[in-house]
Amino acid sequence: MAISKTTGIFALLAAMLVAAAAAKAADMPRAEGEQGPLRDFWQPRYMWGGDVVSPSAKARMQRHWTYMHSGVPPAYRRQSPPFKPTAEEIGRGRLFYTEHCGGCHRMDGMGGGDSALGLAPSPALLAYLIQRPAAADEYLLWTISEGGAMFDTPMPGFKDTLSRDEIWSIIAFMRAGFPAPDPAPPNSAPPDSARPEPRR
Repeated sequence: MAISKTTGIFALLAAMLVAAAAAKAADMPRAEGEQGPLRDFWQPRYMWGGDVVSPSAKARMQRHWTYMHSGVPPAYRRQSPPFKPTAEEIGRGRLFYTEHCGGCHRMDGMGGGDSALGLAPSPALLAYLIQRPAAADEYLLWTISEGGAMFDTPMPGFKDTLSRDEIWSIIAFMRAGFPAPDPAPPNSAPPDSARPEPRR
């Protein structure tokens, strides 16, 4: 089957672009001590290599890398909530989340709260994180309890501020999808305090 003139021109241009990219990759200097063949021009080190990852991105990934390779510290291993995620517990979690987390992570878990301005790395997008396989109970408990001190990030730890049950309530709220509170019925009186009573 004959190849049209237009198709031939496009094929020639494509071949020239590939050759030019390969030549550019070959001309780039090797990193100090780099061995082996010239770098793959489809995935050049200067574009994708770890040496160009920003410090904020590295800090963000260190916790995930640690969890995948070493797990959580012994105090948090195989831990799970001691109660079912009832509507009451999710409501309690919303109040604790509002007080301690929403300022940075926003009430919908999408980050960018007023208290997060200037933080590096920026607060995690919890609405996405909670859906990932890594967001196991032990991982979330460890993260909220210990904060970011181990990884040199500004997230505070809450193990001395909140009880473990209160942290589990926050996790229940997150797993429920960060639901907004039910609208108050007309003419209802506001509660005496926004902070929930301790679990009995």
